[in-house]
Amino acid sequence: MTYDAILLTSFGGPESPEDVMPYLQRVTAGRGVPIERLEEVSHHYLALGGVSPINQQNRDLLEKLRKRFPERGIDIPVYWGNRNSEPFFKDVVQEMYEAGHRNVLAWVTSAYSSYSGCRQYRENLYQALEDNDLVGKMNIDKVRHYFDHPGFLAPISVDLNHEVARFKASGISPAKMKVLFTTHSIPNAMGESSGPVERREEFAKPGGAYEAQHLVASELVMEMLGEPEVSWQLVYQSRSGSPQIPWLEPDVNDAIRDAKEAGFEAVLVVPIGFVSDHVEVVWDLDNEAKETAEEVGIGFKRIRTSGIADEFVDAIAELVLERTAGGEKKALSKLGPWADFCKPGCCPNLRKDLPVVAEG
Repeated sequence: MTYDAILLTSFGGPESPEDVMPYLQRVTAGRGVPIERLEEVSHHYLALGGVSPINQQNRDLLEKLRKRFPERGIDIPVYWGNRNSEPFFKDVVQEMYEAGHRNVLAWVTSAYSSYSGCRQYRENLYQALEDNDLVGKMNIDKVRHYFDHPGFLAPISVDLNHEVARFKASGISPAKMKVLFTTHSIPNAMGESSGPVERREEFAKPGGAYEAQHLVASELVMEMLGEPEVSWQLVYQSRSGSPQIPWLEPDVNDAIRDAKEAGFEAVLVVPIGFVSDHVEVVWDLDNEAKETAEEVGIGFKRIRTSGIADEFVDAIAELVLERTAGGEKKALSKLGPWADFCKPGCCPNLRKDLPVVAEG
C-alpha cells in the first residue's frame, strides 16, 4: 500500500485548569460516569497544574519521529491528532486533505485490543472523514497492535532489570520481590468481546484478547529479566465506571497490600498497558500506588514506559515500514504478529449498536 502521510493518533488531555472538566466530560460522554467521580478525577489533573503530560509527550514523540523516519527511509510527513483535545481529529484530517494527502496510515498510542483502545479510534477517524465530507475521498488505515513488538518491550525490560539489580544491592532477595504489571481496567464485557470474533475461544475470560495480550507482553518482559525467583502478576488500575458493572481486577493497590501480607519486601510496578507517563501513570501509580506501598511498609519502584526511547521510536518506524515497504513483521509471542486490518465485529461498542465502519 502506498501512503502519503502518517497520523500520530492519541487520546489527548487538558492543557489548562479551565479545560479539565470539559475534557473529562468529553472522555466519559454516554458512559454514565457519576459527576462525583469526574470531580474526583479532576483533582488529579489540578494537582498537576491542570495540565496532562500526554500532549507534551506526544509533541516530543512527534519531533523524534520526524527526525528518525527519514533516517529509516520513511519520507512522508507526520501529523498528530487527538480524540479528546486539540489538535482534534476532525481538524487534522481536514488539514491533511487540504495538503493533498489522500491515503493516511494512523499509528495509535495504544498497543492492545479493546473497544476503547482500537475500534473507537477507527470510528473516531471515520467520523472525522464524515464530518469533513471526505468519505470516499480520503482513506485512513490503522497500524496493527504491537504489544509483543521487541522495540515496545525493550525499554521496559532495561529499566526493570536495572531496578531489580538496585533492590538486590540493597539486600532484598529476588524471592522477596514481586513485579506488578498494570494496565487500565475495562469492563469485563469489553474484555470478553475484545479481539476478532473467530479467535475469542483462544483467550481466557473475563479479559479476552485484551488480557491475553497483556499477559504475553508481561511474560516476555519477565523472560528478558531472567530472574526466575521474582514473582509477577497482571493487575489493573484507573477504574472509572459504574460500581454496579464488573471490571477487570485485581486493583494495583489491593495487589500491593496482598504482596505485603504474603511476605514480599518490594514491589516493582510496570505500567505495561501504557506507552507514556500520562496522568494514569503519574497520578495513579507515582502518587496513589506509591502511597499505598508506604502505608503498608513495602519497597516500591515504578518502571518506565517506552515513551520516546530510541528502541520504541524505531519500533514505530518498523511498524510503518511493514505497511509501506513490506518490512519484516516483528512479534515475540505466539499471538502475533497481529493482523493488519480489523474484521467486522472486532471489539464492538457494547454501549450502543453502531454500523460497522471502514476497516483499518
